[in-house]
Amino acid sequence: MTKLKPSTDIFITCAVTGSGNTTKKSDKVPITPRQIADSCIDAANAGAAIVHIHVRDPKTGKPSRDPSLYAEVVNLIAESKTDVVINLTAGMGGDMVFGPAEQPLPVNEKGTDMAGATERLAHVRDILPEICTIDCGTMNFGEGDYVMTNTPGILQEMSRQVQELGVRPEIECFDTGHLQFAKWLKDKGLIDDPVMIQLCMGIPWGAPDDLHSILAMVSNMPNDWVFSAFSIGRNQLPYVAMAILAGGNVRVGLEDNIYLKRGVLATNKDLVDRAVNIAQSMGCKILGPDEVREKLKLVKRWG
Repeated sequence: MTKLKPSTDIFITCAVTGSGNTTKKSDKVPITPRQIADSCIDAANAGAAIVHIHVRDPKTGKPSRDPSLYAEVVNLIAESKTDVVINLTAGMGGDMVFGPAEQPLPVNEKGTDMAGATERLAHVRDILPEICTIDCGTMNFGEGDYVMTNTPGILQEMSRQVQELGVRPEIECFDTGHLQFAKWLKDKGLIDDPVMIQLCMGIPWGAPDDLHSILAMVSNMPNDWVFSAFSIGRNQLPYVAMAILAGGNVRVGLEDNIYLKRGVLATNKDLVDRAVNIAQSMGCKILGPDEVREKLKLVKRWG
């Protein structure tokens, strides 16, 4: 069992936009490549060592897998000379929306977006970021008939390709079984050291964000794995302290929460500023991009 002790040196990841319906709830959620890049730059200047990037259709605000949009965002960050670790999502392309309860098939084409491993990694192959995410499991996600779909075969192939590219995978675990699957991938030699885990807590219907659940996840993690943790909505900022106390690193950002406090919409910079304040008040040192690169053995290719 992992011996739990609070972190003293932490890094902050900012998840700047995500793929959710947040653009209809807040005008501060970035949509265009320019807005997303500017939000990444602001987050980095506030203290985020890593920016986790999704892209959106600039005209509609809907989530996109277009490699050219990713390239535009990353190029804009590089042109700004801002030093930050680039983390691109590879979670898009695993969306399945079934039909109603009495007729689940055929699947609902509206919202379904299923792609093979190679297609899901097209932008990663083109850009070669320092980190990309792999959602390590399948689960009922939120409401309705939507299922986040990641088969063992697809996950193995994505892991193999990411390893071949020399990109560090951030394994996103939404439930306890996902952590076990990550261990299995490591045992098969498909994830290199140091293993990087993101504990995604409080998302229906995955692991709840209570104290017992995160401690169960962390207690079952190998000692030499590096992890971050976050929760969504109102518990995002309290989870900064929770992640630190559990021995991990921190993620905040508008992908997971759009409020600074009740009724006050946040920017990504606001959320990073608050995370820095919480961490420093707990006696933590905030690691910069180069310190994170050294810790995670990352290959810097941008900026």
